[in-house]
Amino acid sequence: MGQRIHFVVDPQGWCCMGLIIFVWLYNTIFIPKVILFPHYEEGNISVVAVLCYYFCSLFCIASLFRASVADPGKLPENPKIPITELEHWELCNKCNMMRPKRSHHCSRCGHCVRRMDHHCPWINNCVGEDNHWLFLQLCFYTQILSSYTLILDFCHYYYFLPLKKENWDVFVFRHELALLRISAFMGLIILGGISRLFYTQLVGIFTDTTSIEKMSNCCEDISRPRKPWQQTFSEVFGTHWKILWFIPFRQRQPLRVPYHFANHV
Repeated sequence: MGQRIHFVVDPQGWCCMGLIIFVWLYNTIFIPKVILFPHYEEGNISVVAVLCYYFCSLFCIASLFRASVADPGKLPENPKIPITELEHWELCNKCNMMRPKRSHHCSRCGHCVRRMDHHCPWINNCVGEDNHWLFLQLCFYTQILSSYTLILDFCHYYYFLPLKKENWDVFVFRHELALLRISAFMGLIILGGISRLFYTQLVGIFTDTTSIEKMSNCCEDISRPRKPWQQTFSEVFGTHWKILWFIPFRQRQPLRVPYHFANHV
């Protein structure tokens, strides 16, 4: 099942996403040039360390682009509602369209999104039922890449042996300390912010509650069966195979969720 392209026209979102891409480009260009390649040539690190860095970088940018252009679960203008499921739909008081319960109207995008978690300016898109798994992958690989970058910055000065030959790039050699300080500063800022966000996302999946539902406190008085965490994660990622939860280069197949498990928005 193909995934529909969803593009949001929002200058603020473009600026936020551009900032994330700048940080990614900065570290992907300068960290290998200043640390990985010189130390690999002198035998201080193995080729596995170089490949792991590029794999983390690739998975991070892939999940970013896919989460930003993937359809989060936008409802069609005239949805076909099965008669057996009519009681599980409601009327949106903003766009006057029928929508499944647990959907929410995004004022930034101007339409309703199935099981919307929040609108994220850093990906210039809503986080909903169909791209929540990509957003989680983005948070995960951003933490991995930021942590890896900080470790390399630290090891370059306090653990690795000094380089025997100067870097062939005069600019990089002269400004090496400044380049790595900027890299470490950006790594700390992003790691701190994304770790907190990733933690709140995991708690929401464990409790089967979206960020909007937490803010509205609409689920506190609703008694419903508590699903095991494997099921809630499988519903988000669209597969029971846990290894596939970490791969952004695939198509998500939605799992059927019984309505008696659902919260109401």
